[in-house]
Amino acid sequence: MTSSAPEDEKPMQQTVMQPMAQEPAVKQPAVMASPKMLERDAAASPVPETESEVVFSLDDLSVSYGGNVAIEGVTFDVRAREITALIGPSGCGKSTLLRSLNRMNDLIVGAKVHGSLTYHGVDLYGPKVDPVEVRRRVGMVFQKPNPFPKSIFDNVAFGPKLLGKRRGLDDIVEAALTRAALWDEVKDKLKESAFTLSGGQQQRLCIARCIAVEPDVILMDEPCSALDPIATAKIEDLMEQLKREYTIVIVTHNMQQAARASDRTAFITTDVGDEGTRIGRLVEFDETSKLFTQPTDSRTEGYITGRFG
Repeated sequence: MTSSAPEDEKPMQQTVMQPMAQEPAVKQPAVMASPKMLERDAAASPVPETESEVVFSLDDLSVSYGGNVAIEGVTFDVRAREITALIGPSGCGKSTLLRSLNRMNDLIVGAKVHGSLTYHGVDLYGPKVDPVEVRRRVGMVFQKPNPFPKSIFDNVAFGPKLLGKRRGLDDIVEAALTRAALWDEVKDKLKESAFTLSGGQQQRLCIARCIAVEPDVILMDEPCSALDPIATAKIEDLMEQLKREYTIVIVTHNMQQAARASDRTAFITTDVGDEGTRIGRLVEFDETSKLFTQPTDSRTEGYITGRFG
């Protein structure tokens, strides 16, 4: 599997992932269907637990930029309605790996992906897969809050409007802000600028903006690194609530946060190549409680105990 062509060169007319409006109202075995979202469209009842469902399957995955390998040989599964944490020292390729899950690396000239990466059993980098639809289904929350220079309401309504929704926006915005644990704090000032919010509120607004388009997965790239401890605790509590509906993958440098918030953890470290290049490699992947208490690799133990990294 190799991905290097610009998005506009990829086939768009026959995409495996069709817009949600065209999907059936009930779960179907069709490729790239998101069972969770289809069931939520069909009924308002909670989605049944499917702990064994694999959302992403990575097999010997590698990512390179301009011929320089950033991370290689990554193999593990991301399961539904769990929080998977990616930990490791700076420069080991955690964010590169995270971005490969929604094809954001496609936007970088010279980026190539090798190996196998499937989403609900479908090759995520297949020629008929629409990368724009991938990014709608697999949303991203960045390290620094990045609200648009718009009102609070318009920030959340931006995605649904882009998808052509014009009716029911009030309900969509309220539902997204409620899910992001922000509605009670902003319901009386929806027309005010998003920049009037605190840093923690802005990050929750970005989460609300993400979930307003009903994604299947939420990727978070160090979402708490710019926040104070109180705001960090709110984000962690929010993640625990959101995983009842969404699959979450988070990059974090905070070992305590990974131990507190995640169900499974992947530890990635950096090896030095023959020419002095730094290459990220997966060392260990396991249930978080086991990885932090009984790691199988001495490098994992050294990192989580602070001896290096």
